[in-house]
Amino acid sequence: MELKEKLISSFMAFEERVDVQSELHDVRTSALKNFETKGFPSKKDEAWKYTSLNAILKNDFTVFPKKDSAVEFNQVKKYFIHEIDTYKVVFIDGIFSSHLSSTTHDGIDVCLMSSALTKPKYKMVIDNYFNKIANKEDSLTSLNTAFACEGAYINIPKSKVADKPIEIMYFSTGNESALMVQPRNLVIVGENSHVQIIERHQSLSDNPVLTNSVTEIFAQKRAIVDYYKIQNDNHQANLIDNTYVSQQKESHASVHTFSFGGNLTRNNLNFYHYGERLTSTLNGITIIGDKQHVDHYTLVKHAEPNCESFQDYKGIFSDRSTGVFNGKVYVEKEAQKTNAFQKSNNILLSDKATINAKPQLEIFADDVKCSHGCTVGQLDETALFYMQQRGIPKKEAKALLMYAFSNAVIENIKIPELKQRITTIIAMKLGVKLGFDL
Repeated sequence: MELKEKLISSFMAFEERVDVQSELHDVRTSALKNFETKGFPSKKDEAWKYTSLNAILKNDFTVFPKKDSAVEFNQVKKYFIHEIDTYKVVFIDGIFSSHLSSTTHDGIDVCLMSSALTKPKYKMVIDNYFNKIANKEDSLTSLNTAFACEGAYINIPKSKVADKPIEIMYFSTGNESALMVQPRNLVIVGENSHVQIIERHQSLSDNPVLTNSVTEIFAQKRAIVDYYKIQNDNHQANLIDNTYVSQQKESHASVHTFSFGGNLTRNNLNFYHYGERLTSTLNGITIIGDKQHVDHYTLVKHAEPNCESFQDYKGIFSDRSTGVFNGKVYVEKEAQKTNAFQKSNNILLSDKATINAKPQLEIFADDVKCSHGCTVGQLDETALFYMQQRGIPKKEAKALLMYAFSNAVIENIKIPELKQRITTIIAMKLGVKLGFDL
């Protein structure tokens, strides 16, 4: 049975397993119908022109794990930012792990989507936020909505600052020969509030995994949201990440994406502006090799005047790897005084590596400052020669040049311990020890 048919036929059994209100039943049913009509995206869709799911969909994925999976902290300790204290929301094969997690209801809510979707005290929140900014026409987002059950629910009330970062961790054990999981996250950051969130999807085996994730983030007036995505999975893991960000007046929302591993990674990142004088930041570093594939698809929709958005994506591609950057800035007629900046810089270390880049601007206002640009090239041989002449071995000289190339994005990381972790991962990807004192 093909995966699409398996999912559709499993829907009724899924609904019998979860306690849902009638309104949510209608939302799920409508979403499933959209997925049933459109199916999985293909290269015939303009937005998926350079990314194919065909090879992945041939796997016989289990859509509901049948086995209880016990994972001890020592098995996964290295994946946490353990140098600092954090709230932790941890899932094993899509199921919440209470003994690995550290949640709270003390002034802020760091807990489970399953609780938010089923308990009466959360009904007003779910009615106002769940599935409100997610793209209801996107087939994979609709598929996630239909099966939405578990994930992280984070609510930072008005005038609150989360006292420590929040880590959202999804582990796949490999107990199933092939597994599909569909986490759903909802993040609400109240007026004048601030939160830092780190998200990671990690497979613990070489069995194929397909993750179809959806995250909705709401930044209210003057809220500050710093969201970090670490993507450094094994070569049998596939991730489709759909993130939607709604911003109100004078808010600051940043999403930083670090793509270093996995077989296929597709990041759909969408920002929507609903107030004046707000700022959106989209940063990314991609370093891949072998036959890995990373696709960044971004949209920033400017709908109000006096707003800013900044996109800065760096890519380093070796072997037969493939990168895609498709970024769009949309400026509506009312969005005067918009300042939008978009940049994609890429280095190809192999003749067989590929980058497909398509930066786009659609501007309907006449008083704006917007720019976009894309570069594709190789390492500067003159700089490399200069460094070797001063006693730096060629391998280390290459690594230093590539680190300097990525440094503008690294410097935007506001958690020092995370900055050190990302620097270490980059050094490992480049095959050297950079030895920076951070």
